[in-house]
Amino acid sequence: MRAFPKGFLWGGATAANQCEGGYQEGGRGLANVDFIPSGEQRFAVASGQLDVKQLSNQEHFPGRYAIDMYHHYKEDIALFAEMGFQVYRFSISWSRIYPQGDEDKPNEAGLRFYEEVIDTCLSYGIEPLVTINHFDVPLYLIEAYGAWRNRKMVTFYLRLCETLFTRFKGKVHYWLTFNEINMILHLPYMAAGLTFKADENKTQVCYQAAHHELLASAKAVSLAHRIDSNNQIGCMLAAGNIYPYSCRPEDVMEGLQKDRENYYFTDVQARGYYPSYAKKFFEREHIQLQMEEDDEAILKAGCVDFVSFSYYNSGVASADPKLKAAAKGNVFPSIENPYLPSSEWGWQIDPLGLRITLNTLYDRYQKPLFIVENGLGAKDNFVNGYVEDDARIAYLREHIKAMKDAILLDGVDLLGYTTWGCIDLISASTGEMRKRYGFIYVNADEDGKGTLNRYKKKSFYWYQKVIKSNGEDLD
Repeated sequence: MRAFPKGFLWGGATAANQCEGGYQEGGRGLANVDFIPSGEQRFAVASGQLDVKQLSNQEHFPGRYAIDMYHHYKEDIALFAEMGFQVYRFSISWSRIYPQGDEDKPNEAGLRFYEEVIDTCLSYGIEPLVTINHFDVPLYLIEAYGAWRNRKMVTFYLRLCETLFTRFKGKVHYWLTFNEINMILHLPYMAAGLTFKADENKTQVCYQAAHHELLASAKAVSLAHRIDSNNQIGCMLAAGNIYPYSCRPEDVMEGLQKDRENYYFTDVQARGYYPSYAKKFFEREHIQLQMEEDDEAILKAGCVDFVSFSYYNSGVASADPKLKAAAKGNVFPSIENPYLPSSEWGWQIDPLGLRITLNTLYDRYQKPLFIVENGLGAKDNFVNGYVEDDARIAYLREHIKAMKDAILLDGVDLLGYTTWGCIDLISASTGEMRKRYGFIYVNADEDGKGTLNRYKKKSFYWYQKVIKSNGEDLD
C-alpha cells in the first residue's frame, strides 16, 4: 500500500488566540492570551515570572488582532476546502463563550460565532476537531480565583464543556480537552493562567493546577459520552522523544526521565491513574497534591478515547552537567543533536523522530493516535503574490513519509494529520508573524499592519495533491 488507509483524515490546525483576533467583539471578555506581549518580555510573562500588571502601555500584544480570522473565517475555510481538507482543528476562546468565566449563562453571540464556523466547515464536508481549551483562561478567573490553582476551575470548565457538547451535538464528534497539557510545567501563565509569588513553591503549584486540569479532563470525557455517545474525546501533549546523548547508562536514564516528565499527564489521561514514578517524584520533591475522596475514581472513569499530540522535533538529554541544554527558540531546552539539521529558529528537524514518537505512544497506550500539530516555522519570501516555500514542502513530505511507515510497517493506528498553522498565524513561542507555517500567506507584519489579504503558496497546491491522492503522491 502506497496510500494511507481509507478514512484517514487530512487537514490543518489553528488556535483562537493565534489567529482569531476580534478580542473585544461579540461580547468576548479579556483572557491571559491578550496580555502576552511580543519581544523581550514574552517569555517572562508566559512563564509566570513577570506579572502582566508590570507591563508598560508600549508593549505590542499580537494575539489581540492576529490575522483577524474572526472576520475572515468564511474565506479561510473556503480555502481549506479548496485544498481538500477533511478535518479542521480549531479552538474555542473560553472568554468568548463565558466572558468572565464564572457566569451561569453563556454569551449567545460567542456561541453563534462558533456555530457559524462549524456550519461552514460542515457545508464543505470538513469534520470539525475542536480544542476546548488551547492556552486560554478568562482574565477574571485568574484575578478572582487564581486560575487553575483553584479547584473551582473544574466547575467553570465543565460548564463550558456542557454548553459546547449540548449546543454542537451531532455537529462535532472529535474534541480535545486541553492543548499540550504538559506545557503547564514550562509556560504556566500561557498554558494555565498561573503566576507566582517570590517565595512560592512553583513546582507544587504547577502540579496541583495540573491535577485540577486532569480532573476536569476526565469529567469532560464522561460528560461528553453521556451527552452524545458518538463523541470521541482526546488528550493532547507536546511530544517528541528525548534521545540519550550517548549510550552511557546515565544518559539513557536521563532521557527516560525527561520522557516521563512529558508523558506523566497523558499516562493519567489515557490510563486513568497516577503512575508510580510520578508518586515517587512527588515524595522526593515534597509535593503534596490536595485530592478529594472520589478523585481517583473520576480519573479512572474518564480515560480518553484517543491520544493526540504535536510533533516538531526530538530532543537530546545527558546526565553530564558540562553538556548544557539550550532552548534555541524552543520552549524545551535540549542538547544539540549533531546528526540533525536545524530550522531558522533552531528547532532540529527529525522526520524519523516522528515515527519513533508514534511507536512510543502507541506501544505505551494502545489507543488510536492523532497528529494534530506538525510543521515548519520559517520566513517566507513573498514576491508578486506568491511564495516558493520548497523548504516547507520538503519538511512536510519527509514527516508524512515517516507517519506512513509507522502505519504501514509498524501497525500504528493513526486517525489523521492536521498540519500546524495551515494559514499563517502568530507564533506561540515568539509572538512573531514572520515565523510562518501556513499553506496560505497572510499579508500582515510584526506590528499587525497589512492588508490581511490571503495568498496561496506553492505548498497549497502541493498539499492539495497529497490529500487528493490520500498521501500517495508526495512529489
